[in-house]
Amino acid sequence: MIPTGRFAPTPSGRLHLGNILCAMLAYLSARSKGGRFLLRIEDVDVPRCPRRLAQQCIDDLTWLGFTWDEEPLYQSDRGNVYAAILDRLAEDGHTYPCFCTRAQLMSLAAPNLGDTQVIYQRTCAALTPEEAAERALTRPPATRLRVPDEDISFTDGLFGLQSENLARDCGDFILRRSDGLYGYQLAVVVDDATSCVTEVVRGRDILSATPRQLYLQRLLGYPTPEYVHIPLLVDAQGRRLAKRDKDLDLTALAQRFTPAEILGMLAFSAGLLDDVRPMTLEQLIPLFDWRKVKTDDLRLPARIMK
Repeated sequence: MIPTGRFAPTPSGRLHLGNILCAMLAYLSARSKGGRFLLRIEDVDVPRCPRRLAQQCIDDLTWLGFTWDEEPLYQSDRGNVYAAILDRLAEDGHTYPCFCTRAQLMSLAAPNLGDTQVIYQRTCAALTPEEAAERALTRPPATRLRVPDEDISFTDGLFGLQSENLARDCGDFILRRSDGLYGYQLAVVVDDATSCVTEVVRGRDILSATPRQLYLQRLLGYPTPEYVHIPLLVDAQGRRLAKRDKDLDLTALAQRFTPAEILGMLAFSAGLLDDVRPMTLEQLIPLFDWRKVKTDDLRLPARIMK
């Protein structure tokens, strides 16, 4: 199989340096193997991801020198594909409707995964078809996937062996929201498989999602890509970059630096270069090696910070 990598941004705002770092490492890894590189626009949450922002993302990547081997894939165009997979999972008894509101979930005395997420306690898992039909008259349900009480393990390309018990650490998770939008876990698994992606490079903040995706791949008979979760890019204060950092998005950076200067600074931050110097993507390909990439949070060079 041809090595195939991808970059899959969510176009809810302008690309920032953390996004570009992820795109760069995914691109270099694929191209250094003589492989293909794909662009996927993860705009399944259509209200938050207008097409104008998706086009801006494409324009930004083009300005930086990225190329891809197929037309960009838009998740917002693939609802029928996700629906068919969801029907298949439902027919096999792997899913169930959930009528719990967000407020109800957050009020439960349940293990907490953060400020906005709790481990679901299967409140709706035992509803009869008749009970579910009655509740559906007043509230459209979300669709949850039943998860097993077992450890799901994989070896990350940078962080080594990882393991998670889905029942204990995650809980039954949503594949389609009550508003009809498809969940990230479903869409990413389907799209990686249908695009024949062999290597997934993404931020360490998504590492905990991988066991859920491995389980979905198992249910659907999909192959498992290799996963590499990269360290987060942080500012001088150690704060993770986000779309709110307007001084570090491409609107501001393009006024101060050339594409080669931006890529060179990111390559230095990642550990690919020993000093800061302008570099194009093509110049970086022969220098790329995952063994050079740091595992601690990556700090930006001082010159890029105002």
